Amino acid sequence: MFSPNHSYRAFFIFLACALSLASQSIPLLKASPATTASQGKNPVSAFQEAMVATASVQVPPHGSIAEQDAISRFERFLAHLDEKMAREETKKVYAPDSFLNDTLKTLHGSSAIRDYFIKTAQGLDSMSVTFDDVATSGRNYYFRWTMETRMKKLAKGKTIRTIGVTLVRFDREGRVILHQDFWDSAQGVWDHVPLIGPTIRWIQSQL
Repeated sequence: MFSPNHSYRAFFIFLACALSLASQSIPLLKASPATTASQGKNPVSAFQEAMVATASVQVPPHGSIAEQDAISRFERFLAHLDEKMAREETKKVYAPDSFLNDTLKTLHGSSAIRDYFIKTAQGLDSMSVTFDDVATSGRNYYFRWTMETRMKKLAKGKTIRTIGVTLVRFDREGRVILHQDFWDSAQGVWDHVPLIGPTIRWIQSQL
């Protein structure tokens, strides 16, 4: 007799195969040596540790030219990120010991972040980010944005439009030391992956 347990087992086998296929077809999801430092760590725990680690780092004074320069540099960098920008500018924008989580990857260090941005850019036809608002609370900066992407291997090259918020902390030199995205990666990526997208939409329809 076919039991519900068999159904769940078959579903998870199917999902594992779909994820494996996605990781091979989408450059930004492939594992690389640069990401191994964060592998196996819970993203929430990693974020909380990064918040504690950066809690006492000196920041540019509020209202200063240095603060405005840091905000502008970060926005310019992500507004039209491409491979050239990633190669040449990442280490100017991100501190050597910086932390980044974009809901797809958790990374430590500007070298790992640069390699990830390069790989991401290589998988895109285009990307643009419009910053709609910036709010501050203590040493935290919240960037609200709208992103439009066209991926080479997803959504048949159509533009994917998503919204999100990025929490940023800067160091004294105005470089990013913490970057945490709050973004629906299902809408931005997974919904458009063959096999996975329909599965996610089916699960959502059951809620």
